[in-house]
Amino acid sequence: MDLPHHGYRATKQRARAAPPTADSVLFEDTSSAAPAMNTQGYYTPGYNVGVPPNDMQGGTGADNLFTDPMANAAMMYGSSLANQGKDMVNKELSRFMAVNKLKYFFAVDTRYVMKKLMILMFPYTHQDWEVRYHRDTPLPPRQDVNAPDLYIPTMAFITYILLAGIALGIQKRFSPEVLGLCASTALVWMIIEVLVMLLSLYLLTVHSDLTTFDLIAYSGYKYVGMIFTVLSGLLFGSDGYYVALAWSSCALVVFIVRSLKMKILTSLSSDSMGTGSSAKPQFRLYITVATAIFQPIIIYWLTSHLVR
Repeated sequence: MDLPHHGYRATKQRARAAPPTADSVLFEDTSSAAPAMNTQGYYTPGYNVGVPPNDMQGGTGADNLFTDPMANAAMMYGSSLANQGKDMVNKELSRFMAVNKLKYFFAVDTRYVMKKLMILMFPYTHQDWEVRYHRDTPLPPRQDVNAPDLYIPTMAFITYILLAGIALGIQKRFSPEVLGLCASTALVWMIIEVLVMLLSLYLLTVHSDLTTFDLIAYSGYKYVGMIFTVLSGLLFGSDGYYVALAWSSCALVVFIVRSLKMKILTSLSSDSMGTGSSAKPQFRLYITVATAIFQPIIIYWLTSHLVR
């Protein structure tokens, strides 16, 4: 059939396409389930390619870890090392700060405190200075007035600091820095005194049952005399201060000598034999006297600036 010439219409109209129906759409709906594919060698339904299998996840892996003999051996070895380290730390701590020993020095009551204060201020009337024992263990302070304690030194130190603050306030010289310097100076002097005492006992090979807590207790008893001295100075002036200083110094010297005599002079070392054995009692006497004489010097040094 010949094509129509230009300028003429075709005598036969083009048929219109039918509207799209539900069965035939312009774009295919991909939100529905995917059609079946050839799964051979490519994809298996129900298998997630992005997630590792169960035996590679945490739960089953942890089970395999605990069931592994090598892992169990490593864990047992690590726990044993941890236990050994804990035992070593506890052992080292117990050497420097034994809680049971510290409790012993605070086992006091009101009756003991009153009697101990009377001995500290009036040691001349006290006759029996021997520390009592029960099955090779010293009795606690509440049962033996001659036993050293840390309650009185601790309370006396705190009271001394408070009294020093009052004295500085009366003299218009109070400041937190001055009060802190006063407290730190008193504490440092006590530490130096205890260290010198320990070093002397070690260098002179003097064996005794004195412990570090014992030395701290005997060194801290001087704060009772310091309180009495400062209080007398505030009430009665410089004359009252020097009278109280002389009394408390003499009383403390007598107390220290008679107390340490039962600890140092009467303790004989088991290995003191030969020519050196005769010199050992002299060394003990020197240490006892030097410790007693050093107490009044510290009392004057720490209290003279508080009374003017």
